Amino acid sequence: MSKGTCSSLMSGVSGIGTVNSLINTLLVAQLVFCGPSLVQNFLCEISPDLATSCSSTDLSEITVYMADIILGTGSFLLVILSYCLIIITILKIQGSAGKWKAFSTCSSYLAIVGLFYSTIIYTYTQPTSTPLEKKNKTVSIIYTLVTPTLNPLIYSLHNKVIKVAFWEIVPFPKTN
Repeated sequence: MSKGTCSSLMSGVSGIGTVNSLINTLLVAQLVFCGPSLVQNFLCEISPDLATSCSSTDLSEITVYMADIILGTGSFLLVILSYCLIIITILKIQGSAGKWKAFSTCSSYLAIVGLFYSTIIYTYTQPTSTPLEKKNKTVSIIYTLVTPTLNPLIYSLHNKVIKVAFWEIVPFPKTN
């Protein structure tokens, strides 16, 4: 990948994230809050904030759902497209051993991507009318902590030097 392409991708993602956050912040800033200010969530997300508002949140809810659909579906489709291209490339590899190694490497990445997107979909497709106490906080922990932690671990465990260092650190019972 060229530096220009990399810079364009980074700028695009940063710009989209900034615009999305700015719109949500401006919409929430216009709301009137009354009643309990305790939000039962681990993350600073817009849905729990909307649930504590006494004023109409219709515009904010529509904006959030549209952003979730557009940004979430867009990123999901790009990931699927990239994995389709990877699979096409793998199928061109001569010999079953090379294909097997490539597919085994890809399967661990696909498992992490599946875990990430399934928890995101579960979290963001719940209606705001669902009581906050009933939303599963464990799912939020999975997509914010577990997935980002597993991703570099999986990448590094495919490196032979890291594997050797890992098995030197991890004590395991010796067999006689």
